[in-house]
Amino acid sequence: MRNAPTILHLDMDAFYASVEQASKPSLRGKAVVVGGLGPRGVVATASYEARAFGVHSAMPMAQARRLAPNAAYLVPRFSLYRAVSEQVMTLLRELSPLVEPLSLDEAFVDLAASGVAEDAESARRAGLRLRADIRTVTGLTGSVGLAASKMLAKIASEQAKPDGLVLIEPGTERALLGPLPVRTLPGVGPATGDHLRRVGITTVDELAEAGEDELVRLLGKAHGQALYAMALARDERPVVAEREAKSVSVEDTYDVDIHDRPRIGLEVRRLADRCVRRLREAGLSGRTIVLKVRRYDFSTLTRSETLRGPTDDPAVVREAAERLLESVDTTGGVRLLGVGVSGLADYTQEDLFAQASSGAEPVPEEAVAERVAVPREPVLPHWRAGQDVRHAEHGHGWVQGSGVGRVTVRFETPQSPPGRIRTFLVTDPALEPADPLPLVVTAPAP
Repeated sequence: MRNAPTILHLDMDAFYASVEQASKPSLRGKAVVVGGLGPRGVVATASYEARAFGVHSAMPMAQARRLAPNAAYLVPRFSLYRAVSEQVMTLLRELSPLVEPLSLDEAFVDLAASGVAEDAESARRAGLRLRADIRTVTGLTGSVGLAASKMLAKIASEQAKPDGLVLIEPGTERALLGPLPVRTLPGVGPATGDHLRRVGITTVDELAEAGEDELVRLLGKAHGQALYAMALARDERPVVAEREAKSVSVEDTYDVDIHDRPRIGLEVRRLADRCVRRLREAGLSGRTIVLKVRRYDFSTLTRSETLRGPTDDPAVVREAAERLLESVDTTGGVRLLGVGVSGLADYTQEDLFAQASSGAEPVPEEAVAERVAVPREPVLPHWRAGQDVRHAEHGHGWVQGSGVGRVTVRFETPQSPPGRIRTFLVTDPALEPADPLPLVVTAPAP
């Protein structure tokens, strides 16, 4: 392990919710919950104000609403979250060539790789400068942990939350880890934690005192040896730059189980098209098409098909997903569908289109709907809470809620004071969806 705290772990504070608060002045300092808003939705992120009521990530949205009925409940805006994440990752890459993103809002950085830090003092200065730069560029806060290993840097950033910096001096690791609960260590989830608790091991000190042989007996060789090493603060894992994505996928959970087979087919086609859009946005293609189906009884089935070469053609992915669906029994209904592509590459095989069974051009969604005999009904605009909109007279705003043929909009921007509320018919021609606005407006270069 290193003799200086030159591994940095950044964790943005309540990222999705913080982006929403920065984007919507009327929500700053208020309880905000981001996630799926339907009956089966779950919480993606809760602001610290919402966490005070007991709301946390992965909680069923219905439970969150009972705990914090007056919070703002918003759908995720992933395009904005990705844009802000890229701004943050750019700042990290300016610090060091070795940046290991873990998610949109979390990453490790090796400060020694660029020479920006060689000891505790220079590492602290780098961490403070990073936090200031993130606030300037995005208007958001992030918590920073600095230590001689990845495990300890991540523990330090958790202790720094929210909006802080914690540096663990080399030589103090064992004293810091000892009294912490075993769940603090990576790889100790609820099941392992309960198993250890039943044999009287609740802290990291007790884990170390149990000894390697006992942990191997309790947990198996690989897991036992790894946990014993971590209990002694041993972690030699390097920071690995730019881990490549292994797959691209999209999925939807439905508020009501879908029983109609033609409707299921239509949903699979739509998911395939969304998946391809994400592939193309990332400049990728893939060889293996994967279909995921969760049935009414919560049983989950996956089916896959590997093509001759990588593709980003929507017709090829759509037809492969349809073929996979033919092998799945959907009797009784489905509650979730997903389509993914793995075996990723940064190129496509030009003649792969021949793999589409029809050999025809991609079929427009409207034509697909006719083919599967989906009844034609007037389609009303679907306004979702948190969605960006623009009104011809009032300008940019966001949807606070909708129902009984009306939609309520608050008109404000990230740079404005809290805005006024207006209510319109959902069919108002002056109201249209809009792209998110940047959180921080940079001054033009002179």
